[in-house]
Amino acid sequence: MKKFLLATVAVAASGLLVPQGVMADPSDRSEGLYMGLGTGFSSLQNDRDEVADFIGSGASDYRLDDDDNVWRGFVGYNFNPYVGVEGFYSDLGKVKLRGDEQGAHTDIKSSAYGASVLGKLPIGQHFEFFAKAGLAKWDADVRGNLGDESLTLRNNDGVDPLYGVGAQVKLDRFLIRAEFERYDFDSDYKIDAFTASLGWRF
Repeated sequence: MKKFLLATVAVAASGLLVPQGVMADPSDRSEGLYMGLGTGFSSLQNDRDEVADFIGSGASDYRLDDDDNVWRGFVGYNFNPYVGVEGFYSDLGKVKLRGDEQGAHTDIKSSAYGASVLGKLPIGQHFEFFAKAGLAKWDADVRGNLGDESLTLRNNDGVDPLYGVGAQVKLDRFLIRAEFERYDFDSDYKIDAFTASLGWRF
C-alpha cells in the first residue's frame, strides 16, 4: 500500500509539473463544489505505555501493530483559488495490541468526521499545494482484552484539532490528491494518515 501511494504521487506530480508560470492567474477562479474518495495507511505516534493509559489497561507487556489501511471521503467548496472549506469522514483502521498469553489481544478501531478550512497555493493551471486546519469528532472503539477478562477497557471519543498538508492535480473536472493528516485525538493517542484520493469537481 505504501509503495502504491508513493508511486501514485510521483507519477501525478512528475507528469504535470511543467513550466506554466509560477502562480495561477487570480482571474481564473477555481470555485465550486467538489467531492472525492481516498485510501492509504495510518501510523500511531505513541508508544505502548501511552496507548495503555489511553484505554486504561494498566499493562505494558504486549506488542503494538499500528500500521493499517485508511479510507476517507470528503466534500468541499472552493470560494476562490486560495481558500476553501471541506467536510470529511475517515475510517482510520485498527491499532492492534498483542500480548504473549493466549487470547491476550485488543483492537482499537478509530474513525473521525469533521470540517477543515483549506489554504491553497496554485502553481500554474493544473497543480496546487494546500494546508488545512479544522476540528474532528473522533471515536476510538476498544475490543478484546490483554489477558485480564475482568478488566473493562475504556472506549474514548472527543472533539480535537486536525491538521494537514498536501498537493493535488486538477484535470478538467477530475482531481488527483495526495495528503498527510495529523489527528490529534489525545496526548496518548495521535494518528498520522497518508492518503491518495480521486475527486470530481462540479
